[in-house]
Amino acid sequence: MILANTYHLHLRPGAEVVESLGGLHRFMGFDGPMLTDSGGYQVFSLSGINKVTDEGVHFRSHVDGSPMWLDAKTAIEIQNRLGADIIMVFDECARLPCPPEVVERAVQRSIRWAKTCKEVHQRADQSLFGIVQGGLDVALRRHCTTALLEIGFDGYAIGGLSVGETHEEMAEILPEVTSCLPTDKPRYLMGVGMPRDILAAVRAGVDMFDCVLPTRNGRNSFAFTASGPLRMRNEVHRLADEPLERGCDCEACQHFSRGYIRHLFNVGEMLGPTLASIHNLRFYQRFMARIRHLIREGQLERIEQEFPIASMASSHPENEEP
Repeated sequence: MILANTYHLHLRPGAEVVESLGGLHRFMGFDGPMLTDSGGYQVFSLSGINKVTDEGVHFRSHVDGSPMWLDAKTAIEIQNRLGADIIMVFDECARLPCPPEVVERAVQRSIRWAKTCKEVHQRADQSLFGIVQGGLDVALRRHCTTALLEIGFDGYAIGGLSVGETHEEMAEILPEVTSCLPTDKPRYLMGVGMPRDILAAVRAGVDMFDCVLPTRNGRNSFAFTASGPLRMRNEVHRLADEPLERGCDCEACQHFSRGYIRHLFNVGEMLGPTLASIHNLRFYQRFMARIRHLIREGQLERIEQEFPIASMASSHPENEEP
């Protein structure tokens, strides 16, 4: 599944352009499943150029500084025009750690906005997901979950994590949320993440994930492998004739050596980030496929033996993108 961003597409090229060119699938030439977020994450990530009110959010475009308004109604209308298969409610995500009253205010706003999103959603061919907020407060998470279940959505996302808390804190709160969610609808953890975060979430009952790590880290010379990460600018790879990961069937590993990929990064050739990103995406596909297989076999405990990286607290580049 490909995720596209409502905030960015609203700025450039505009929902009306995408709609007039046949919707996102035709616009991008992609006939697989697609999801659009609502722009709610940009309320968090672009907090320096926006102002949040109970009605919505005033943005200053990060492109040219022009004013932009985004609220629950507008976010859904834009996503209806973009035409993705899954769309998300507009919500507010609180950065952690933060005062309890900030988290509670974000939860109450998110619930009100979720009601509006459900009311204005017009397309039966698009599944609308609610988003559970509440930070690390179990009571607030349960309150938000109960409210969203009363509204009724096609799937349920868990937002407000991977925003400053530790891995242990995330792993502790997740089962508290998933235990309240229906088992017959998708559970989607937003913005996660590293392999050990994904594994903890799978064990808590999460089905879906999204994260910029495979491509963002690929652009920054960081390659994921089952046994641990590689930093492709390092001298150790200068004469390495082996692929990024033996046994990987991606285009990068099938045709190029570590030494060549390191060279591409060090001379600023764009093929380097492309190949590393291709490999990272395939790594995550293989990791998730193996998790699904082991779950069916009742042997999920084997995953950390086959993918030691799933138990590592791996560091990674922290150059956040809007």
